[in-house]
Amino acid sequence: MLVRLWAHLVAAPLLRVRAGGSIPALRKQQRAALILQRLEELYPTTPIPLDHCDAFTLLVAVLLSAQCTDKKVNEVTPALFNAGGNPAAMAALAEETILGLIRQLGLARTKAKNVKRLAELLLERHGGEVPASFEALEALPGVGHKTASVVMAQAFGVPAFPVDTHIHRLAQRWGLSSGESVTRTETDLKRLFPRQAWNKLHLQMIFYGREHCSARGCDGSVCGLCRELFPQRRRPVPTRKA
Repeated sequence: MLVRLWAHLVAAPLLRVRAGGSIPALRKQQRAALILQRLEELYPTTPIPLDHCDAFTLLVAVLLSAQCTDKKVNEVTPALFNAGGNPAAMAALAEETILGLIRQLGLARTKAKNVKRLAELLLERHGGEVPASFEALEALPGVGHKTASVVMAQAFGVPAFPVDTHIHRLAQRWGLSSGESVTRTETDLKRLFPRQAWNKLHLQMIFYGREHCSARGCDGSVCGLCRELFPQRRRPVPTRKA
């Protein structure tokens, strides 16, 4: 409710001007407010795309999703979690067994090694529990800042803004960040949007980037939000990859 109120208050002057027939260039904060409003309308609920049942299975699923689609990860994790659904069970599996269960995924051998060692370290360092700490998560093998951010946001409800390729692309197309780096994009988005919106908004942006403003399906002037945010834009917007 507070997020919707924030978006309405910031965007209200813009909407009144548009009602009069004039379309001014939008300031960055107005664009942010309009984005928040439109994405809330499109995606009032935001299910997590990776199938999981607890913090451990979410952590493993996110780790496996690197350079791989969520759909493909969801195809292999049922068998993997049936065999190793908790740190103790996963640590007991041979690395080759884990590899055999995730072989379809990119970087499968490295991921199998990381998943086994991660499970072992959870037992050794954290009593078999996934730690609710960025520092502790990022110290685990195969767990970078984005993976830790997803787990902190979705498993523990800690405000975070994980930036994947979709969010990095949209932030550039929508004039919210330069695309200089994923770190810069995360910093810029956190400054623009209210903290209480981050955990839901990063999923909303992912859904929108997949369904409406994909890398090939939009060039910054095709999808509904790009047209609404930049009605005078006529040239494609080059974007830097994450």
